[in-house]
Amino acid sequence: MASAALKTALINVRVFDGHRLTDPTTVVIDGSTIGTDAGGARTLDAGGAVLLPGLIDAHVHLHGPDCLDQLAAWGVTTGLDMANSPEQLASLRHVPGTTSIRSAGTPVIGPGGPHSRFLAEDAVIRDAAHADRYVADRVAAGSDYLKIILEAPGEGGPEAAAATALVAAAHARGILVIAHASSHGAFTMALDAGADIVTHLPLGTPLDPAAIERMSSQGHISVPTLTMMEGIATARGEEKAFAGSMASVAALHRAGVPILAGTDANAQPGVPFQVPHGTSLHHELELLVTAGLTPAEALRAATSLPARHFGLTDRGAIAPGLRADLVLVEGDPLADIRATRALTRVWCGGIEHPVADA
Repeated sequence: MASAALKTALINVRVFDGHRLTDPTTVVIDGSTIGTDAGGARTLDAGGAVLLPGLIDAHVHLHGPDCLDQLAAWGVTTGLDMANSPEQLASLRHVPGTTSIRSAGTPVIGPGGPHSRFLAEDAVIRDAAHADRYVADRVAAGSDYLKIILEAPGEGGPEAAAATALVAAAHARGILVIAHASSHGAFTMALDAGADIVTHLPLGTPLDPAAIERMSSQGHISVPTLTMMEGIATARGEEKAFAGSMASVAALHRAGVPILAGTDANAQPGVPFQVPHGTSLHHELELLVTAGLTPAEALRAATSLPARHFGLTDRGAIAPGLRADLVLVEGDPLADIRATRALTRVWCGGIEHPVADA
């Protein structure tokens, strides 16, 4: 149960400013935002602990209110949901004192492929002529962005012309497009269609240099979901295939492609791997560092970068006026990224939430 918002002055706290840790300073939680005036605030001495912006998981699947609390307990104060029904979303939005969300709502799929087993007929697009109506329906239902689930050509996903038309229709409405692409064929289709963000990376053979160059020169963004790709490879007994996904992340990073931390957290029966909500984002950060990002870059991948690229202008950093989504940890995550697991306090919109038992 989350406690009520209190005006709190965190003293003697080292703040991650997006690049480094500051000297010990004071941060004021004033209602739901970060303030400047400590007058009348209760004082909490952090003892030199590190304050991070609330973490953002750029790829989750939410199955009910419990998922929000699981995320919040691990310092994930924003979840970017990639598939949900409008009815369930209504119960998950604007819940005080826990993780806040944005969602794609109902994603768009083709008539075949593995996702047709989980999603209703109204998710299916059969030709490009219906793309504008599909996007209009998603916007009317409250989707914050569009999710297109692509498969390799001939494997049941949306046809290339339909994918391109969907992206054009979404962009005409100012809507961001996220493309699911877990195979090389689907990845190429996502680039051809002009998707803004490509989520997942193929197992096995790494992305070829041409795909890396297109990601960089065309301004695409990557959400590798390494935790999911590792889990699938392990479940199949193909652990070596995961090295290909890691190599792709390293190559994308060297090419300057923005990389966002997302886990594909889910509790969906029948999926290749169930990724736990909350704790998995810390594993994702560790995998990103193993792939070649510095700890500071990995932290930006879970804070300022998803905030920027998903248009969340009220969060992702610690500054006056921004939402008081905050995570206090022991240790120095810039020296050892595993320190993000040592949570001592979490605030969601200024309301303290119980932390997980690490």
